[in-house]
This record gives sequence, C-alpha cells and structure tokens, in this order.
Amino acid sequence: MHEMSIAVGLIELAEDQARAAGAGHINSLEVEIGVLAGVEFGSLAFCYESARLGTLCEGARLDIIERPGRGHCPVCRTDTDVDFFVALCPDCDGGLEIRQGRELRLRSLNVD
Repeated sequence: MHEMSIAVGLIELAEDQARAAGAGHINSLEVEIGVLAGVEFGSLAFCYESARLGTLCEGARLDIIERPGRGHCPVCRTDTDVDFFVALCPDCDGGLEIRQGRELRLRSLNVD
C-alpha cells in the first residue's frame, strides 16, 4: 500500500514547513491530488490517521482536493475530461495529451 508512504511523506513535508515558519502545531493540511495520480483517496485518509500519531500533525485534519483528469488533442485542439492515462479524442479519435490529473501536492497548511 503506497498510500502509507505518501501519508508519511506529506507529514514530513508539512512538519518541515511548519518548523521553518516557527509553528509548533499543525491544524490542517490541504492536499491536491489528481484522479490519475494513482492514489486511492480513502486509503490515503486511512493511512494518514495512523501516520500522524506522535507528529505535529497529530490533531490535524487532512483535506483532499480532487483534481479531474483533462486531456488535449493536438490534432483538433480540443480539451476534454479523461479518466484513464490512454485516451482518445471524442471528436477525431486522435491521441490525447494528458494535461491535468496527475498532481500530488501539499497545497497549504494551517498552523499555530
């Protein structure tokens, strides 16, 4: 389950940023994750609950912002929603370039 390593990495990053800002407690983390990032949101939330114990995130809420998949067709220059890495343009059947949906980033922290 790679969601545990993602949760641990997010917590470590959040702690580093909080300490650099002089904060002693993290209230919440806002994480942006694309639907094509290969992350199971429910599993990440479950793993986060365990991984945060004994850290600055112990009482912190995890807010996950889901980013949809978007593709661009270089042939007919249209943009469309995608839910898989290999997608065809619904207008011309050309191969789509994935432009959005693979994100995995710590977007913001609320600290004290």
